[in-house]
Amino acid sequence: MDQFLNPSEAVQRVSALLGCTPTSARVADYLDRKDELRFLREEFLLPKIKDLPPSDMSLVDGDKDCIYLVGNSLGLQPKKVRKYVEEELEKWSKMGVHGHTEGSRPWAWAENNIEELMASVVGAKAEEVAVMNGLTVNLHLLMLSFYKPTEARHKILLEDKAFPSDHYAAQSQVRLRGFVPEESLILLKPRPGEETLRTEDILQVIENEGDSIAVVMFSGVQYYTGQLFDMATITEAGHKKYINSGAGGLAGAFVHEKHKHTIKPALMGWWGHDLKTRFEMNNVMELQPGVSGFRLSNQSFLLVCPLQASLEVCSRTLPLSFFVQL
Repeated sequence: MDQFLNPSEAVQRVSALLGCTPTSARVADYLDRKDELRFLREEFLLPKIKDLPPSDMSLVDGDKDCIYLVGNSLGLQPKKVRKYVEEELEKWSKMGVHGHTEGSRPWAWAENNIEELMASVVGAKAEEVAVMNGLTVNLHLLMLSFYKPTEARHKILLEDKAFPSDHYAAQSQVRLRGFVPEESLILLKPRPGEETLRTEDILQVIENEGDSIAVVMFSGVQYYTGQLFDMATITEAGHKKYINSGAGGLAGAFVHEKHKHTIKPALMGWWGHDLKTRFEMNNVMELQPGVSGFRLSNQSFLLVCPLQASLEVCSRTLPLSFFVQL
């Protein structure tokens, strides 16, 4: 069978083909054998069952790899993470401060070296993406510049089950501008009895609320359900009116190139200064255009290394279609 199906349909089709239930291990084995990205499993380190927190091991083989399903909090460690971190620790021990400008991953611009990889994940241009800070910090920085509420247009549209930190950021931005979250936050819930949001329901709310919406804020993938949102369609509707990391991991920010010279950061730091003259230390800001101007300070190479290893694995995948070919 070469028909493209969504994951739910694929599982149902395979279970019928094999004459077993959708939850049978035979279905998983069949899909594993057909998976063109199966080789990437070898790029990650899976914890052994015996190394996990204490539990009853009388019925399991502790030397087996665990089944790891918590990518919404911290993905598996790519095998190259240790190599990259050890390279930088070795450089630090031998070169000290010169590590800022020397080696294959100079610390003073280490994050710049992986932004093309990051851009390819989200389908953007490298100059539209910045690897910096944590996610909540980036949300605040961008909303300070892009969220300009008025009495008539002050609402923020987001999921009811948005990641708590996203929700708190939106709440605090609303309060900061003198509005009330209960009136300015539109929280979208799935229909009764359903677990995910329908795209048509999102579009309907945008249509109904019209010009009262100042910001549409959605994650690409819903952290709790794993729902992939149709960002292109949602963004298009918003314009008519507007991946796995872990706690403390480096986040990314995106600003379209059309805002390169029109939107400025409300808060600035020295990493937003043009790299060519940044280290002249003359306190005269030469702000980088676009998203690069939103940078505050240099990023830890200890955070850059794991992200680089993860993005390199992502770059080896086929274009993400989220469909299964049987």
